[in-house]
Amino acid sequence: MTTTSTQPAFAPQTDWDAEPRRTTRSTFAGLTTNDDVDLVAVPGAGRAEVTFDFPRVRIGTAQYDEGPTGVTVIEVEGGARTAIDDRGGAVGITGRYPFNHAICLAGGSVHGTAAASGVTDALLERGGRRTGFADLAVVSGAVIYDFAVRDNAITPDNALGRAAFDRAREGVVEVGRVGAGVGGSCGKMRPTSTEWAGQGAAFRQVGDLKILALTVVNAVGAVMDRDGSVLRGNVQEDGTRRHPSIDGAMAFAEAGAGGAEGIQRGNTTLSVVVTNARLEEIDLRQLATQIHSSMHRGIQPFHTALDGDTLFLLTTDEVDLPSYDARQGLGPSVASFGAIASEVMWDAVIESVR
Repeated sequence: MTTTSTQPAFAPQTDWDAEPRRTTRSTFAGLTTNDDVDLVAVPGAGRAEVTFDFPRVRIGTAQYDEGPTGVTVIEVEGGARTAIDDRGGAVGITGRYPFNHAICLAGGSVHGTAAASGVTDALLERGGRRTGFADLAVVSGAVIYDFAVRDNAITPDNALGRAAFDRAREGVVEVGRVGAGVGGSCGKMRPTSTEWAGQGAAFRQVGDLKILALTVVNAVGAVMDRDGSVLRGNVQEDGTRRHPSIDGAMAFAEAGAGGAEGIQRGNTTLSVVVTNARLEEIDLRQLATQIHSSMHRGIQPFHTALDGDTLFLLTTDEVDLPSYDARQGLGPSVASFGAIASEVMWDAVIESVR
């Protein structure tokens, strides 16, 4: 299945697999590591592909099926100015550069940060091993905790980061349980209510302005459709799903009745937005905040103390936004652009669990 860039953004949910996708559970001790297995980096099939029209942008995935765990690399040729909005109580991030040639998303929690070094090494090789200060390519990265749903300690490493970079392609990205999202899950009000999530993406062009959104969902919260229904996560014994607020109300009303003490620790949703809009630094930072804040509509709850949610916003600085006079309220503003980008991100969130 291929989702093309000609589809309208903000479309109602279709082609939905309503069957529960329950996860497994780790024992968390005495587990197999990378040193115990002859690991093979594979592309990962995913569920579908999303196409996008964005020259200079390449996206690649690679994974160790032995985990499963994986890596997703978003490369912008020549680099791009970057704003980072990170929230929650468990952020796992490396680099934090204001300008990046690539973003590396990975599983494996703190151990998965090694994948970003593989991307950096691959860029060094491609650049002719030049080490002048102006020649250095920089990579920021972030990780999800995906150990809870698998009974091993296989982690993304330098080699897997390189493999994802080498497989990067223009114009297409895999979605579903693939790359950094192969071990993603959601709706973790209890271990038995957890379902597989994954990697989602969406693209929209408005005039000359382009917005590409990618997200790896591994949230405490459940994923919501635009009508307020639960698409994935917090699945009950009978296969139905319910809003996490119901569990919260039960926990406060009756101690231990579906209470918060069962919530799984170690979760994060990682997101990347690439645009060609030329933005002032303050607008770039605020736009990252606006888009990230909007994601609570699609993930409930979001930005909890158990999450390490991080969003990278990159711009290739190619197209000016229409002029705007804040004193008279004339013309479309950066906030209006942010509203569109936020809807594209919601599309990506939905795509991650379809």
